[in-house]
Amino acid sequence: MYLWQIDMKKDKPQNGRGVMLITGATSGFGSATARMAASQGFQLLLTGRRSDRLEALREELGHAVLKTLSFDVCDLKATQQALSNLSSDEVPDVLVNNAGLAVGKEPIDKGIYEDWNRMIDTNVKGLLHVTRELTPKMKSGARIINIGSIAGRQAYPGGAVYNASKFAVHGLTQAMRMDLLPRGIQVAQVAPGAAETEFSSVRFKGDESLAKDVYKGFEPLQAVDVADAVLYIATRPAHVSIQDLLIMPAAQASAYHYQKT
Repeated sequence: MYLWQIDMKKDKPQNGRGVMLITGATSGFGSATARMAASQGFQLLLTGRRSDRLEALREELGHAVLKTLSFDVCDLKATQQALSNLSSDEVPDVLVNNAGLAVGKEPIDKGIYEDWNRMIDTNVKGLLHVTRELTPKMKSGARIINIGSIAGRQAYPGGAVYNASKFAVHGLTQAMRMDLLPRGIQVAQVAPGAAETEFSSVRFKGDESLAKDVYKGFEPLQAVDVADAVLYIATRPAHVSIQDLLIMPAAQASAYHYQKT
């Protein structure tokens, strides 16, 4: 049985690991990380915009979930209100800044302002909102894990603003690591390549045929592969800092080089 297949209502998890807060926990990397973290003994704070999905995940994971918080990380006031009410026992030992998305594939001269704002507000400002609210309360030994992307290392046509937002995550991760070093808080990034989640469906605004075409001819990463990388970083000994992890499907060599059948 894989760790993420443990039934939290029937199977006993491993020993307690502390508290993990995951943004964007309602799908993809976020929900996969929640399941795997629960199986490894973390107590969870799960955030997301879709309250129905949060409650379904709470029901699935049972006692592993300390609290669900339904808010949009883009909304500063909502973020402040939700996170200001955490008790001292709920301050995370591990913060996973997972909330993010890509919208649209238009070239820069045909880009849609609404799409651009949505990506920047979620991928950059949302990460900043959550991090700024939580880091003053986090203790030495805590870890922050930002979910980046190969798109934050290599630009590609039709991805300009998404690229910019993920390049920002890459830079923020490095600067955050320096800023928080004196406080003993580690900062890491997991940067996935092509992964089959809701990502492409959101990018193509619900056009499932276009979304499925992205993964034709090769085996992409799955959400559990990325969750496994997150949990690897989160569970290292205190003296070990995994700072940057680029994880790709075997068929992908760069943002635009694939070996397809």
